Amino acid sequence: MSVLAVLIGLVVVVAVFGLFLIGQYNGLVTLRNRFKNAFAQIDVQLKRRYDLIPNLVETAKGYLSHERETLEAVTAARNGAQAAGARAAADPADADAIRQLAAADAGLTGALGRLNFVAEAYPDLKANQNMLALQEELASTENKVAFARQAYNDAVMAYNTKREVFPTNLIAGAFNFAAAQLFEVENAAERAAPKVQF
Repeated sequence: MSVLAVLIGLVVVVAVFGLFLIGQYNGLVTLRNRFKNAFAQIDVQLKRRYDLIPNLVETAKGYLSHERETLEAVTAARNGAQAAGARAAADPADADAIRQLAAADAGLTGALGRLNFVAEAYPDLKANQNMLALQEELASTENKVAFARQAYNDAVMAYNTKREVFPTNLIAGAFNFAAAQLFEVENAAERAAPKVQF
């Protein structure tokens, strides 16, 4: 075998290996960008939700004047969730920011549930067209948020799986592809369905 044939064979092996590395790296980048885009979709729906809540609170204020504590809790929960959302949107790959957003979002969901429960006790408020339209819009937005969370978690799972399997895990480790955080509720009490008693 000539030296030229060995050299050509070596160049082909190095080229194939290089193309393999490039393909794996690009696959990780693609999946990372997908989960970041999926988070951006959550962020869009959460912003829509945050914009609806002040209108809902303002509509309810006139009817629920002595339910001030509930209205303030909704406003505070909205502001906290909005701040957590801004931190998470700045870096969707930051696991702590995603956990804080999930916790703040669960708090906001609970506060909105209490507001809806209180609103049920006021027939005039229940019949108010603005309140009905806002509640319907908020319910639609909640469905969109849930769908966006599911899409985000699916994208995170695909990315995390890709970065953990061999041989891609070697490339992920070499290029610092960190694990992504699922958007989930960590507190077991927040997972439980609310109990309504009459």
